Amino acid sequence: MRGAVISLLQEFIPLFIDDLPLDSSTPLLSFAGLEPGPDQRWSTWTAVVPTSRGPKPYPSWVVTSNGAFDTELGLVKTGKEADLFLIERADPTDPASASILAAKRYRGSETSDFHRSSRYTEGRGMRNTRDTRAVKRGSAYGRSVSAGRWAYAEFEALCTLYELGLPVPYPVQVNDTEILMEFIGTGREAAPRLAQVRTSRSELQGYLDQTVDILRGIADAGYAHGDLSPYNLLVHESRVVVIDLPQLVEVVSNPAGMDFLHRDCVNVCSWFERQGLDADPEAIFGDLVARMF
Repeated sequence: MRGAVISLLQEFIPLFIDDLPLDSSTPLLSFAGLEPGPDQRWSTWTAVVPTSRGPKPYPSWVVTSNGAFDTELGLVKTGKEADLFLIERADPTDPASASILAAKRYRGSETSDFHRSSRYTEGRGMRNTRDTRAVKRGSAYGRSVSAGRWAYAEFEALCTLYELGLPVPYPVQVNDTEILMEFIGTGREAAPRLAQVRTSRSELQGYLDQTVDILRGIADAGYAHGDLSPYNLLVHESRVVVIDLPQLVEVVSNPAGMDFLHRDCVNVCSWFERQGLDADPEAIFGDLVARMF
């Protein structure tokens, strides 16, 4: 269909182009004579509804052009339930607008190692009863629904925490089982996980303070990360950024909410204590509970 539109534009635009008030921002002209090459696709920005895009105002680096291409740059890492790829989104008529994005693509349960979803999803509902039955049966359709459910859950969590001012990657969009988000790193090199960082005691103390602030910010909104550890905290330019949020738990509505909150505290404090810092998980947990109630 898109190819047919391009052909029509190439045939008819020259007939009346002098009469059109077109300028360099007119999206129709950016399609003329251009097609995605190997490892490319048309940008999916216009394929998603506005509610599947990140919070406004969009950052200046977000490419919204109708004529942009998404170029695959390779695999960054594999995870329990999803793989992270690097893509470049750019309008070929405006190379200066290019941005590097992280593309997190959820796998179906048949290729996922993530088997604890039922505890995380207690207290959540699904509006579509057909989808609910399919997920329970474990059919092929149900597996695809489940993967998409995790993608949308993480996108919503990212939007929520971003709007609260917490340090998370900006969520650009979600489409089916794929989330596009801000890439945290330099150039094409991903920022290291906290668990990989080797630095001074004073810098580690700063990272601990930032991590506690993240826990407080999430708790103030009524949530627990649910799987927090030094492996899903990134350190970029001396700033701690929290990632991997599909299981964000609403503490009050989830029967295991307090357990998840406590485990988050224990996981991060245990790591900082092994680095020689004073990090009391019980004191932090007590503070978070007091802030929530």
